[in-house]
Amino acid sequence: MVRNAAQTAFEALSDPIRRRILHLLAENDETTAGALADAIQEVGRTAISSHLRVLRSAALVVERREGRYRYYALHPDGPVLDALGFLQSILAQGASPASTGAPAVSPIVTSSDDEVADAAEAS
Repeated sequence: MVRNAAQTAFEALSDPIRRRILHLLAENDETTAGALADAIQEVGRTAISSHLRVLRSAALVVERREGRYRYYALHPDGPVLDALGFLQSILAQGASPASTGAPAVSPIVTSSDDEVADAAEAS
């Protein structure tokens, strides 16, 4: 199977930690893996490095080495624009779940305990 840049980008973006890394990089021009690990304390430094590797291989992030430090930044010409263009083309066509092959989803209706009790008393 041949992968295109948009598919690779979407797969890389499927992880919430990687999305958070991208958000942090968008807020800062560039930063180190250590600074990202300090900001995202739910995972360790090794996990941050692994996530950065995935983001680099998807061309979402670039790495710059300076001495013993590695600085990471959003890729200025990465596939994010291709992925966004793909999504915009779908939205522009007014795609519905049926036309995309996605399963139809019915809205979730919830009732509070008070509404259920009121309905029981009324009957």
